[in-house]
Amino acid sequence: MEDLPEALLREIIKRLPTTSDLNSLSLVSKRLYTVEAELRDAIYVGCGVCPVTVALASLCSRFRNLCKVEFNYSGWTPNDGMQLGNQGLHVFSSCCPSLTDLTLSFCSYIDDSGLGFLACFKKLMSLRLKALPQIASAGLLSVAVGCKSLSAFRLMSCENVSSVEWLEYLGKSGSLGELVVGNCERISQFDLLRFGSGFMKVQMFEFQNSNLLKDLTLAWISTEAEIGLCCLLRKCKALENLSLYYVLVMLAPQYCEGYDCRTTLTDDSLKALALWCPMLQSVELTFFGCEPDWPDEIGFTQEGLVMLIRSCPIRDLKLGGANIFDDEGMKALSRARFLESLKLINCVAITDAGMHFLACSPSLIDLTLELCDESLTIAECCQISLKAVQGAAKTVHYTDECPGYKEWMDRCVCEPQV
Repeated sequence: MEDLPEALLREIIKRLPTTSDLNSLSLVSKRLYTVEAELRDAIYVGCGVCPVTVALASLCSRFRNLCKVEFNYSGWTPNDGMQLGNQGLHVFSSCCPSLTDLTLSFCSYIDDSGLGFLACFKKLMSLRLKALPQIASAGLLSVAVGCKSLSAFRLMSCENVSSVEWLEYLGKSGSLGELVVGNCERISQFDLLRFGSGFMKVQMFEFQNSNLLKDLTLAWISTEAEIGLCCLLRKCKALENLSLYYVLVMLAPQYCEGYDCRTTLTDDSLKALALWCPMLQSVELTFFGCEPDWPDEIGFTQEGLVMLIRSCPIRDLKLGGANIFDDEGMKALSRARFLESLKLINCVAITDAGMHFLACSPSLIDLTLELCDESLTIAECCQISLKAVQGAAKTVHYTDECPGYKEWMDRCVCEPQV
């Protein structure tokens, strides 16, 4: 074993999957012990490591290249000995200079003063804090100010965190690519607005205290990967109002250089809406600059949108630049039982034929049309006046009687279904 090339030893060590195997291997020879210590870049510390401060100093002395460390005291009892506390974090911050990824879970004895030591980790990029009952907003602000390299932050089940100056600071710095806030009862959806311009750079965002979320608006977000919209919508059971303004995902093409763009809202997202958001009443989908000749830029299909309209009690629908929506979609809208208000902006695939279908809409009382460049026909919509539609297009045709309307209704209602 002592005669093996070091490169081969490193390859053997890298192929061992478990910590117990690595520990056993390091006992075989002094050389393996040394090489394994150099390669070890991650450790897990849980219940039973006691005294933890002394153990940390010893671990960091042996494993000098640690990049990822997790402390998890889930299920801890006093019989397990002392947890990691503020003093332990102080010692740890002075002897692990290469740390880039840190997780603190169920650490009951760490408070804001302990979090202040995290600023010593100059290379820290990813931080996860879960179920730390003693920490508050002041400690998180010290993390936001001190950890200049932080790019991923997860805050879970920290019930004492309320004010969000730390979130505002992180938003202004613009360094975060990943932000998760979950089950923090004193942080509301409105507090997240303090993140401000930070949303322009974030690639993954999740707010898990969303069972009571009623209003969700995402505007002008571009990412290089999916932002988990489908996952987010699954958790918004009380959602009533959804507005999406040109939320993009950047897709690396297979056969050419550069990137393709499409919206992150897909048919799967719409299916999640239909299944998990039964209270949804208002939907606004606006797409700027999506070319009619490139329908794939809009990630969902007309069939997906129609499925959503049929599944949820949507009363207010606004579509802007939805070039995938045509007269067949209007036909489906005319059968929507709850739809009261419809706004169509620059939906170029809709023609007068599509507008005719609205004549039999059972609940529609408010119709708004914008950027209808050529002609518009309004027929048999008794709640819509001629005055209201003047100027919507170059030519407006308005009538209280729709020629062929009775015949059309007889054909739809009376003819036997095939």
